[in-house]
Amino acid sequence: MEQMITASPAIQGGHAVIQGTRVPIHVIVSALADGATVLEVAEAYGITDQQVHAALAYAADIIAEERVIALPG
Repeated sequence: MEQMITASPAIQGGHAVIQGTRVPIHVIVSALADGATVLEVAEAYGITDQQVHAALAYAADIIAEERVIALPG
């Protein structure tokens, strides 16, 4: 699924997007978080349900790599 996601400074300011589109991953994830279904998101942005799932997988990978450092106090 990684080949469905791309990032380029020339497209959407370097944000990760669905390859071949200008649809940012964060827009897809936000729409789903707001209650839209996979089908609704796919139709709204002219992408496939597989691309929606690739966006979620990408977001999950990014979060899995995130490190939070708790500061004292």
